[in-house]
Amino acid sequence: MTRVKRGNVARKRRNKILKLAKGFRGAHSKIFRTANQQVMKALRNAYRDRRKKKGDFRRLWITRINAAARLEGISYSQLTGKLKIANIELNRKMLAQLAILDPEAFKKVVEIAKEA
Repeated sequence: MTRVKRGNVARKRRNKILKLAKGFRGAHSKIFRTANQQVMKALRNAYRDRRKKKGDFRRLWITRINAAARLEGISYSQLTGKLKIANIELNRKMLAQLAILDPEAFKKVVEIAKEA
């Protein structure tokens, strides 16, 4: 069997990992073995947190809507129930944006929901 020299392939693989590890502190960006472990951990955290971000934003929007709704004398849960009855299909992101950027429009939406 012939001898396989994999210097080129191995170097490319290591350099790819070290490039991903750029900016990590100390040996985590210099030594291949520790850099490889840290890159795998970073990629795992990034994958998890991309999904977690969606829940975090939803929680933020609900908090903002609740705060704005309570200024109008209604709780978040009552507001969402009445919006469903009034057949107003605004998602949480849009309601939160209205509450912050255009309080008058949010007030009108709440009034329409209360009437329903």
